[in-house]
Amino acid sequence: MKINLSTEWQAVLTDEIKKPYFKDLIEVLDEEYQKYICYPPAELIFSAFQSCSFADLKVVIIGQDPYHGEGEANGLSFSVNDSVKIPPSLRNIFRELNDDLDSIFMSTSGNLEKWAKQGVLLLNASLTVRKDSPNSHKHLKWNLFTDAVIQIISDQKENVVFLLWGSFAQKKGMKIDRSKHFVLECGHPSPMSANQGKWFGNKHFSQTNAFLQSKGIQKIDWL
Repeated sequence: MKINLSTEWQAVLTDEIKKPYFKDLIEVLDEEYQKYICYPPAELIFSAFQSCSFADLKVVIIGQDPYHGEGEANGLSFSVNDSVKIPPSLRNIFRELNDDLDSIFMSTSGNLEKWAKQGVLLLNASLTVRKDSPNSHKHLKWNLFTDAVIQIISDQKENVVFLLWGSFAQKKGMKIDRSKHFVLECGHPSPMSANQGKWFGNKHFSQTNAFLQSKGIQKIDWL
């Protein structure tokens, strides 16, 4: 299986992708993709890195694993392909975005590539999943790789905004150096969490832009 990382990201992650666990992971993925239907398509597994350069990285949004329905996952956390019905969590993200930025925008597409190209790393903890089987690749040691990615960003960058939505993402981001970076936490945008009052009103989008601008960094055009 080809590792579709840019030259830049390969240089940043060179030590990690040489480790035995990562080589084992790629071998197991080869078998998984041959035996089962898995998502996203193999060429999109590393889309989060293809779409967001390390040099331009401003924001990290951590998800859990890709959508497991046919044609949904495109390798970016919370994002779906253009033709796919917008999932409930993403609808809630767009609703909060509208409320936060006092907008009446509602996208007809759930593809978040526009965010990624502005420096938002949409990183799932596991980058792959079997069809109709959520968390089915959790055991493949993706967590070692994505933990390393988060640690490298924390160590090598400054003034990155980390958006940690839900307890899973918050545990994933526990080792972020908060003296160098801006970390925002709230409940997950899933309907269950949102309906319990843990999501709406977090104002993470406006807070992110205010922080970036305070550091002289171009804000994100979320809409």
